[in-house]
Amino acid sequence: MQPGWRADAHMARGCRTGTGQAMEIERTSLSDVLLFTPKRHGDPRGYFCEVFRDDVFARNAGPVSFVQDNHSRSARKGTLRGLHYQKKPFAQGKLVRVTRGAILDVAVDIRHGSPTFGQHVAVELSEENGRQLWIPPGFLHGLCTLTDDTEVLYKVTAYYSGPHDAGVVWNDPDIGVPWPAMTEGYVLSPKDEAAPRLRDIGAQFHYGCV
Repeated sequence: MQPGWRADAHMARGCRTGTGQAMEIERTSLSDVLLFTPKRHGDPRGYFCEVFRDDVFARNAGPVSFVQDNHSRSARKGTLRGLHYQKKPFAQGKLVRVTRGAILDVAVDIRHGSPTFGQHVAVELSEENGRQLWIPPGFLHGLCTLTDDTEVLYKVTAYYSGPHDAGVVWNDPDIGVPWPAMTEGYVLSPKDEAAPRLRDIGAQFHYGCV
């Protein structure tokens, strides 16, 4: 845990929408952004869980086709990636989980006309809590690692496309993400440091027709 930052202070505030054999689903303060927590069946050997079920996902998030799985490793605590999106027609939905370490995972609504346009949710995902965050197309995505040697896996609904890869600067004051304080600062790519502000990217998505 980082000085001056409490996980419960900046968690997505939402409501539980369902439980079952496979996983628990919670709706965040951005109604289309969901938290999936797989149920772990443990014994002295360890545990087993179903990390993804198409039927459970479709019932709660709608019919989605995942086409690519991505895996990122961040060597240092304080590595900040984001805020990213892909432009249409390669807009991506992402289902994000952590297999080693912990992150603060962030989604920002950039659908023009949305009642939550410009608002964000920030949720801690970790190897320990097993949570997964569903971020639909029309949202920015970013993360900050809370531990060294953090590994993140995420499923996406569209293939990576370099010409459509885009972003918004991580510390845009109009969004105001409460990134955790890092005594040694953040590790950022030059591309992320130079990203534009939200007000300068135009209307990339519209509410109801992403």
